[in-house]
Amino acid sequence: MPAKKRTRTYDPAKIRAAVFAQFGQVRRAVSTLTPGQLALPTRLGDWTVRELAAHLSMTVAAVSRALERAEPEKADLALLDYPSATAPFAEAIADGTRQLAAAHPDLDALYARTEEELTERLATAPGSRLLDMRAGAMTLTDFLVTRTVELVVHTDDLNAAVPGLEIPYDRQALAACTRLLADALAAKAPGGSTEVRIPPYAVVQCVEGPRHTRGTPPNVVETDPLTWIRLAAGRLAWTEALERAKVSASGERADLAGLLPLLS
Repeated sequence: MPAKKRTRTYDPAKIRAAVFAQFGQVRRAVSTLTPGQLALPTRLGDWTVRELAAHLSMTVAAVSRALERAEPEKADLALLDYPSATAPFAEAIADGTRQLAAAHPDLDALYARTEEELTERLATAPGSRLLDMRAGAMTLTDFLVTRTVELVVHTDDLNAAVPGLEIPYDRQALAACTRLLADALAAKAPGGSTEVRIPPYAVVQCVEGPRHTRGTPPNVVETDPLTWIRLAAGRLAWTEALERAKVSASGERADLAGLLPLLS
């Protein structure tokens, strides 16, 4: 019987720093946007850039709001289950985003308040503190890891919507986002027949089938972090990534089209 894979752990201090760093990058970029740029469409349905920017602040403010609520008795939401756990709340999240954008025309003030509240709340909260979230209860550190996913994915959405914006990606945030989504794939399709490589941040084994033990595995998928994140988040189709040579896939079990996207 194969050994059970250990769940990846994240350094609480590095994850906190990554969330602040990426939110800071977004805050600086949003402060430069003109009214015309804020009115641009995005690839997220009918959301404008203004609404996307408001949503980004909301994903970070969710940490502060959760820390204000009573601590639940036990965790019941695993980190690897989070990417697929938010689908039932998509409509409520979208409504909240539109309301937030309409209520806060001054995005600079909204971002400043969000960052200030997060700094204050995290100053005394241990990473093991449990949070009562809509999708379930999880630790603060785990929830902060999910914030790196939200921040990186939506930073990419902003960059796609506003030509020339080019918001940088914090290395720790990009690494955590890449790793969580890679591990989520391995959890969704457990096995050892296919190796998915996303250098320099992650390598995972997945998909049922003959397990390789040494040498080059028979089924290999390799891509860069941002391409992987776009695939996992549904921003890029598997076939398009192959056609554009954004991903290499060799072997009969190297087709991940049926497993993507991972985020709901």
